[in-house]
Formats: sequence, C-alpha cells, structure tokens
Amino acid sequence: MAALQLRGVVKHYRGGGETVRAVDGVTLTIEAGEVVGLYGPSGSGKSTLLMLIAGLLAVDEGSIRFGGREVTGFSARESAAYRRHDLGFVSQQFHLIPHASALDNAMIGLGPLGLTAREARAKTLPWLERVGLGTRVLHTSEELSMGERQRVAIAAALVGEPGLLLADEPTGNLDSARSKEILALLRKICREREIPGLLVTHDAVAIDFVDRVITLRDGRLLDEAPPIQPARKAP
Repeated sequence: MAALQLRGVVKHYRGGGETVRAVDGVTLTIEAGEVVGLYGPSGSGKSTLLMLIAGLLAVDEGSIRFGGREVTGFSARESAAYRRHDLGFVSQQFHLIPHASALDNAMIGLGPLGLTAREARAKTLPWLERVGLGTRVLHTSEELSMGERQRVAIAAALVGEPGLLLADEPTGNLDSARSKEILALLRKICREREIPGLLVTHDAVAIDFVDRVITLRDGRLLDEAPPIQPARKAP
C-alpha cells in the first residue's frame, strides 16, 4: 500500500516587505495504515501543509510523493483527479450546500465516478450511519447543528474510499464523547484500508487515537511533544 512522503517542503509568502516561510523544510513519511497527529499553535503552518499535500497550493521547494507519484509535479487536471480519486479531505470549512440534505451533501463527491443516483445513495447511507447521522440524512445542512455538519463533511470525505486521509480539526465542533467516536472511526478506516492519515488538531483527546504525534512551529517540525498530556492510550 502507498505511503505519503514529504522531502524538504517549503512554502513562503511575501508581504509587507518580508518573506514568511509558512512551511519551512518539512520532511515527513507517513506509512500505509499509520495515523499521525499534527499539533502546533495557530499560525504554525499546519493548514498550509495540508493544502500542499492536497495539491491545493504549489510548493516553492521540495517534493511530495504519494503512491510513487510526484504530487508536486501534477498538472491542474492531474491534481484535480488526485483529489477526486485518492484523497479524503476533511476541511475546517464544511463546504456544504445550504439547502441540500445531509445525504446529498455527503454523496456529491461521487458524481464524477459515474454512479447512478441509487448506487450513490447506497454507497453513502452507511457512512452517514457510521458517523451517527442515520436518522438525519434528509435534513438540510441549515437544519443541522455545527457538530452534525462536521460529521456530514467527514462522511463526504470517506464515502469515496480514499487512499489518503487528511483532516483539519475534524473534532473542532464535536463534544468529547462524539470526538472519541469519530477519531476511533478515522483510525479504524486508516488501519482497515491501510492508508496514511494526517490529522491536524488542537484536541487533547486526539492524541489517544493516533500512532505518532508531531509538532509544527513556525513552519518547522520539532522533536518536542505538544503541550498536552494524554489521559490514556486508546485500545
């Protein structure tokens, strides 16, 4: 199965007469089936790093490889295909259609796969049930709480059965009990499907559901542990 490999990745922004290195020489490998928790203060470059891996931003230096392919060398068309077929991305912004149901929002990414509406529904409903929304599938996003919208976005990221999972604060709008359920699900999916997972988070609960913790500060990976203490290691 495919691993995710970053080598010397740099992304900088220019403004106000200075250059800010949002991501500064990151080298990282996440093996198939491994879930890594990425911690760091706001503004440390965590979300930028995810967008680089997703091909939503171009790197200034370095390389990103997934499945033996050079993501940093993709054309616009190849990058779109990579996101559509290989990537499950849980964003902080849910990107839900306001008047569409949870079911329609969760299965919208299946459109390019050529499935019939019945096939898409059959593929999507089990994922909505797995994130605890089995009784809310016909409610519009406007009728859902913030936590429920978060779970729709997670189902939408998983329904295409991606080969790589990226999640930006996946439990940011969930209570502690639901956070544990979702984190356990994400870990289970990565292990069952043998896919790499990278979870950006500030949630202390998340540290109990990852295989390894890394810390990003000022765009650089550090050896130091995040400033939180795990209560226990999840089984």
